[in-house]
Amino acid sequence: MMTQSITQPNLTIPPLENGDKLTRYEFETRYEKMPHLKKAELIEGIVYMGSPLRIEQHGNPHANIITWLGTYESLTFGVQSGDNCTVILDSENEPQPDALLRIKKGGQSIINEQGYVEGAPELIAEIAASSVSIDLHDKLKAYRRNGVQEYLVWRVYDNQFDWFRLREGKYIPLDPNETGIIKSEIYPGLWLDVKALLEGNLGRVLEVLQQGIKTPEHQGFNTNSL
Repeated sequence: MMTQSITQPNLTIPPLENGDKLTRYEFETRYEKMPHLKKAELIEGIVYMGSPLRIEQHGNPHANIITWLGTYESLTFGVQSGDNCTVILDSENEPQPDALLRIKKGGQSIINEQGYVEGAPELIAEIAASSVSIDLHDKLKAYRRNGVQEYLVWRVYDNQFDWFRLREGKYIPLDPNETGIIKSEIYPGLWLDVKALLEGNLGRVLEVLQQGIKTPEHQGFNTNSL
């Protein structure tokens, strides 16, 4: 007697590809099966995968931003900085921002059971190529919609730095004051000398940050964060 062969369904999980349109669940399932992959993001339901990065155009600017935020964290109670960590925002957005700064207790985000940031950090920073980058289009929309309060974009090729503040559902650019310094409205004492940053003068950047750290506003924030 002949028996019919039963064809087993193909359960192979396909790899992530640039441009895939996926749900967050599909994205996470595929990402977990690619441990060799260093960076992939889901932005507005579309997969974006990292490409090789040059030191002058990304690596060094990234390091300077991390140094600035890490120094602030070291001198400020109740905040946590992050470098290239996954952030779960909503069903269509799971970015991996270059840098973030979050309030640990009573802030907008939590650390979930898997160890990922869930919810919108108060501040996110991205190193972008230019004004045509996704960072100033789809990412900006996703961060704005999910309530990231301050969004910083360093446009390396344009030699420009954008600092956006969320007000009434819109991102409003914060301009440097008469001394060239931008002051965070969320994190007291988080001051940035934009010209020094763009010129690669990290010493001056940290000097100005120390000035902000010494203000009564920062001391009050430190006390309230205990």
